[in-house]
Amino acid sequence: MTFPVLSVASECFPLIKTGGLADVVGALPLALEAEAVAVRTLLPGYPAVLGRLEGAEPVHGFEDLFGGPARLLSARHAGLDLLVLDAPHLFDRAGGPYADPRGRDWPDNPQRFAALSWAAAAIGRGALQGWVPRVVHAHDWQAGLAAAYLHYGGGPRPGTVFTVHNLAFQGWAPAYLLNELRLPSTAFNIEGVEFFGGIGALKAGLRLSDRITTVSPTYAREIATPEEGMGLDGLIRTRAGAMHGILNGIDEAAWNPAADPHLPTPFDAAHPEGRESSRTALRARMGLQDEPDAPVLGVVSRLTGQKGMDLLLACLPALLGHGMRLAVLGAGEPALEAGFRKAAAAHPGRIAVRIGYDEGLAHLIQAGCDALLVPSRFEPCGLTQLCALRYGALPVVARVGGLADTVIDANEAALAVGAATGLQFAPTTAAALEGALARLSTLWADRPAWKRVQTNAMRAPVGWERSAARYADLYRGLS
Repeated sequence: MTFPVLSVASECFPLIKTGGLADVVGALPLALEAEAVAVRTLLPGYPAVLGRLEGAEPVHGFEDLFGGPARLLSARHAGLDLLVLDAPHLFDRAGGPYADPRGRDWPDNPQRFAALSWAAAAIGRGALQGWVPRVVHAHDWQAGLAAAYLHYGGGPRPGTVFTVHNLAFQGWAPAYLLNELRLPSTAFNIEGVEFFGGIGALKAGLRLSDRITTVSPTYAREIATPEEGMGLDGLIRTRAGAMHGILNGIDEAAWNPAADPHLPTPFDAAHPEGRESSRTALRARMGLQDEPDAPVLGVVSRLTGQKGMDLLLACLPALLGHGMRLAVLGAGEPALEAGFRKAAAAHPGRIAVRIGYDEGLAHLIQAGCDALLVPSRFEPCGLTQLCALRYGALPVVARVGGLADTVIDANEAALAVGAATGLQFAPTTAAALEGALARLSTLWADRPAWKRVQTNAMRAPVGWERSAARYADLYRGLS
């Protein structure tokens, strides 16, 4: 017998993606199949999602879902069993999942994602004929109110799991929306959804779910501190018994250098020599000088302060001083985008920047750069460093969150026993990053040692097998 679970999220790869949340929501259900867990994933019916579905069938209707009629559509796509909330008054609009074409948050985001959570609770209570989940697994603030609707609805309900992918995004709404969001007055207190005088969707998930997970063990510890808890550390400490830090993985089929259509030549840990053609192709595509002996450093990231991109800008003189080259792919804060563009214009052939996101180029950077820079100030888990390990790009990471949990620093002890897979640095400052670049340069000069670390990296476990088993155990412990 398979164990039925409803996963609820605002995005899911390959249908709609703004970050790592989508990758996790898209990959975990497939990994759970080996654990006899059958996941159906509930998503908003954005135009980008509805436009890619084939053979979708309506399975439930809502006469009035936060301002208009809506229906649930059942479909399959890319191996995923989907439920899509088709609510045109909430989701049929231009722009991204959360913001308009000018980048401004939709003013009705509280209602839009309350509707997603309301639909999840309805499914959890048996709205679909012939299928009732035993667990509702909600992801981030956009699904945080699902636990509240199930908690305050009374009667039998499924178990609830809430995963924090990034505590910084909390889904706060003003208190006057309490009734409009269909929350009872009894919910508006410190033991319920109240958060700094308003309604906290993420707080609701943390407070009212049966179990909480974060996407790495270190991040689970960090968010229980005043420094990293974003005002929720007290609650998180109170719920320590319900908290589980479970590392994310990557989809090893989508990120497989031995069968990657974006690369000129397949390669793997047993045949790493094929990687050289990707190094050549990356330099050519990005317009970097054709100097095979100069290490190319890569960045595939949002260009934000959280990701430490301002620190990287400050360290560019040191990077160039070591004879390194830099290939950047990302988008984010206008000032940082402008800073990288200016650096590329000032150092043609040595720094190359592409603003935006390009899936094929992301794969080529992972396969063609020698080291990947991830200098994040905080990082719940991070997936880009896992892709780097798989593709043989040594991750250079800040010692925070999931970065600390997934990369083994090439210190003297780790090098001596052959365990190193990359470089860590702390604290997250420009000076510490410069120190990491100096260490990287020294390691690059010792090519036999570099190759040993690279081989270790490519053999490191980066998939979902172990973590999927932990999620399956967590689900079954609630039934």
